[in-house]
Amino acid sequence: MARNDSNIKEELKFRDSTVMEGTTSIYAIIDGISKKTNNRKIERVLFDSSKCTKKVGDLKFLESKAKELGFEIELCSAERIDELTIGSTHGGVIALCGERTFDELSDKTLEKIKPDGFYVMIEGIEDPYNFGYALRSLYAAGADGIILAPRNWMGAAGVVARASAGASEMFSIFVSEPCRAIELLRSKGYKTVCAGIRDSVSIYDADLKKPVFLIVGGEKRGISRNVLNMTDETVRIDYGRNFRGSLSAASAATVISFEIMHQNMKK
Repeated sequence: MARNDSNIKEELKFRDSTVMEGTTSIYAIIDGISKKTNNRKIERVLFDSSKCTKKVGDLKFLESKAKELGFEIELCSAERIDELTIGSTHGGVIALCGERTFDELSDKTLEKIKPDGFYVMIEGIEDPYNFGYALRSLYAAGADGIILAPRNWMGAAGVVARASAGASEMFSIFVSEPCRAIELLRSKGYKTVCAGIRDSVSIYDADLKKPVFLIVGGEKRGISRNVLNMTDETVRIDYGRNFRGSLSAASAATVISFEIMHQNMKK
């Protein structure tokens, strides 16, 4: 039996994708380029010709940036855009982009880490959408950057950008093995906090003042024992009732990151 287009598109979300869908993702890349946190190159923007009048402001903005950043704008049909996209919320505007490179966190690149910052690693997340949702919350909570394990979901950049409302393209991002990241950030005065249950304290009782490095485990694999053995403190999220289930990585990252924001707002 022939497989339908929706099933094929669902599979594509797990493949490498540098097609950025919608103005939110595209504007985020432009913002990241201007702030020098992102070196992704926009090669071409496809714009649904039937939306030129309705989206004239977006078109004019992109035309101005096309000259500045050196990409082309192609007016095309909605069908052409649908052929290249996974989602259906692109609004008739997509960008075909190149790959983005990330600095490896090392003694040489440690100077790029803020001295009094908040950095996050999500270890073992299983889905690019959940990864994107987590990045959206972390960006909103004021995290300064993300540290990725060598195996990560940024290959599916288009999906992650859409799920994160563009946050993935505005973040400073580094790559490192988790234990090495802890060592390097500790040398810069950072406290490492892992989300967990065993030997934990409530996030509301823990000292989450910056500089802090937060590690949250994925839904299935969690945080590795080697990482837990190196952490300075394990924190838990207290529930409002008796509930044996675990929060998703995205939800846990959201709750903890906003508590970190809250503690660092106090006078």
